[in-house]
Order: sequence, then C-alpha cells, then structure tokens
Amino acid sequence: MEASLKFHSLLSFALVLALSIPCESASGDGFTLELVHRESQNSPFYNPADTRYQHVTNAIRRSISRVKRLDPSSVNAPGTPSAVIVSNNGEYLMNVSLGTPKSSILGIADTGSDLIWTQCAPCTDCFKQASPIFEPNKSSTYKAVSCRASQCGVIDQTSCGGGQCQYSYSYGDSSYTIGNLATETFALGSSSGGATSFPRVVFGCGRQNGGNFDDKVDGIIGLGGGPASLVTQLGTATGGRFSYCLVPFYSDGGKSSKLNFGADAAVAGRGTVSTPLIQKEPETFYYLTLEAVSVGETRIEFSSGSSPSEDEGNIIIDSGTTLTLLPQDFYKKIEAAVVKQVKLTRTADPTQVLSLCYSATTDEGLGIPPVTFHFKGADVELNPGNSFVRVAENVICFAVSSGDLSIYGNLSQMDYLVGYDTQNSKLSFKPVDCSSN
Repeated sequence: MEASLKFHSLLSFALVLALSIPCESASGDGFTLELVHRESQNSPFYNPADTRYQHVTNAIRRSISRVKRLDPSSVNAPGTPSAVIVSNNGEYLMNVSLGTPKSSILGIADTGSDLIWTQCAPCTDCFKQASPIFEPNKSSTYKAVSCRASQCGVIDQTSCGGGQCQYSYSYGDSSYTIGNLATETFALGSSSGGATSFPRVVFGCGRQNGGNFDDKVDGIIGLGGGPASLVTQLGTATGGRFSYCLVPFYSDGGKSSKLNFGADAAVAGRGTVSTPLIQKEPETFYYLTLEAVSVGETRIEFSSGSSPSEDEGNIIIDSGTTLTLLPQDFYKKIEAAVVKQVKLTRTADPTQVLSLCYSATTDEGLGIPPVTFHFKGADVELNPGNSFVRVAENVICFAVSSGDLSIYGNLSQMDYLVGYDTQNSKLSFKPVDCSSN
C-alpha cells in the first residue's frame, strides 16, 4: 500500500555530540532537552502573518545560504582569522544558563561550528541584544583562560593579550566575534524538570561582535565535532552518546523536538540500522559513507569520480541544512529516475531554487516512489513526506538537489530517531513518530 503523502514544512536543527566535562547535578545516567524551532509559536522569531509556504520558502533560502558558509573554501582566505562557522542560520534555539548566579542565554544551536560564545559586558562593539548581556564580573565561577593553559588550544584562532587567551573568529558571511576564552558553569534545563550542571566549560566571552546576528539571540552554541564544542566537552558525563528526534514542523501542535544525552540517547530495537561515523577534516563535521541511492527499484551507485578511498566519508549529516544535497552528476541520475516513475505534471518552483517540481493539490495517491539512501551498512528509506515538500498550495518539489557539498539534510531526517555514538564511531537511524515521543 502506498504511504500517505504528508508534506512536511522545512526546518533545521543543529545536532549535538559528546566528550570531557564532569557533571555536577545530573539526575540518573542521561537527560533530555527540548529544542525550539525558530518558526514555531514558542520562538521569538515566530511571525503569525507568514503562511506555511512562506515558512518553507524562507527555510529553503536559508538552507542554500548555509551551504555556502559550510564550504571550508569560503572561509579559508590566507592571512585572515577563519573557522568553519555559520552565524544565525541555524533553525533551532537552545536555552542554557551560565554563571553563578545563573544568567539565561538563548543561543542558536549550530552543528556547523564548535565554539560556544555569548556577548559579554563590558562590550566595546556589540550587536543589539534584547536580553541583558552576560556580566562575568558578577559570576563567582567565571575564570579567564590564561595564554599558557592547554584550554587556549581548543581552537586555532587565538592570541595572547595581558596574559589572557584571546580569540578571533570570522564567519563565512563576514560576521565576527572577538573576545576572551574563559571557563564557566553551564546548566542545561531538562524536559523532565530541573537542570544538569557542568563546571569549567570553555566558552568565548565576546567583546566585539557584529554582522548577521539578530537581537533576539545572545550568541551561538557550537555543537560540532571539534574540541571546543559543547557536545564534545560533555563527553565524560554522557559517554559520547546523544540522539535527537525531529518533529515535522507542519504538524508540530506545540510538540518540541527532543535532544537526548547519555543513557537517554539509546537507539535500538526493531527497524534500527547503523553506519560508521568517519573521522575527516574539518573535524567539525560528521561524515558518513553513501554507497548508492534507490528510486523505487532503480539503484544509482554513488561515484564522485575519485578513487574508492576518497569516497569514504563522502557525505556530511547536518540537521542545520534543510535540503539533502548531492554532486551534480549523481543528482541528475537520481532526478531522471524520479521523472521516469512520477507521472504528475511538471511545473516551475516558485522559490526558484529546486529543479524538480510537480503540480499537485492533494497529498494522496500521487504515485511517488520511496527513495532509499544506502549508507555503508544501513539502508534508510524515505517516505514521500521526507523526499518531497509542498512549496505552494498546488506545487510539490523534490527535496533533494545538487550542491558543491554533499549533505544529508534535516528534511530527510524527520520522524527518525538519529543516534550518535562517538566513542564507537557509529550513527544509527530508527523510524519513529517523533510527535508521540
């Protein structure tokens, strides 16, 4: 029987990993957080005047912009501070507290960067911020990192000033943050109530920050794979395990997506498949090996034109990118297979981004075949609601496209429990109804 076609609105999320800070007040062996989608009713970005399709268009455009910033070649200009960082194009927000007494910070959760940072007083050149700026001199647990400390080496873009470790990050969109590296106690609120505290987390205390930042957020929570990221720093407390379950945005109904750590991050049981996590540079990203993609019964083998060894770790999984992107030649073969099997009328994409769109006013009986991503050791089958997205009342588009980077995006991950086991270098998928969790 053909799966019912429920077209998800687009969203993104920035994932979370694990690795080296002791836990002061964790309850049990794991904990779960809530992630707020930037266009949900609980978000400060929410605009009730926008239609569902405007939300879709906005997400697609942010996705394309984000991909340009994720490309290392766009930020590695010689002689300039650089990092593989995205500014505020992440789609999910995280509430954290830092300091003693606690100060609340609303940050963009971002898998495309590692450094955690917020604006700090006194701020010599900062962007407008609606909430109070963090004041380190009022916290008894704040401690500046010295130039000689090993923590000064968690990122490359550091220098020494007055005996303190200073950092300078430039972003792919010409945004920037400059300040001092410091350690502080961070508290992460749990969806089950209470908070879990982690002392001596390294973060950036930004004194000069500017560019593409919104006054509704206070900074960025880097959740990539590098040593400075929050998730990497939490590894001792979480055993290197985390998982998330992305709720389809259009059917949100007040449901939040869940981010699980430690024992709560287990992904097992019927339907679970696993594939190796590959270690490559830049270490911020999480790499998988894609062997082929099937459209219905038609299997298209992946080939980058490189040697087989270079195809190892050939795609990034990134829930901060909306679309799934593949090399152009490979994508064209997949598109041709879809065109051959889908009998609907072709039409143009009103967003002028996606190349394969059809006229359709209903979600039922469209004859859309399953699209299966064959990762090494793991076949992940997408239903039509993962592989197609409604961009207008009478238009649906294939949510896979060509790109300079190969990225397995968040639309393909919705309604899957996705688990990361960094100690065993394994990533797992399990199909679930994320709205019911």
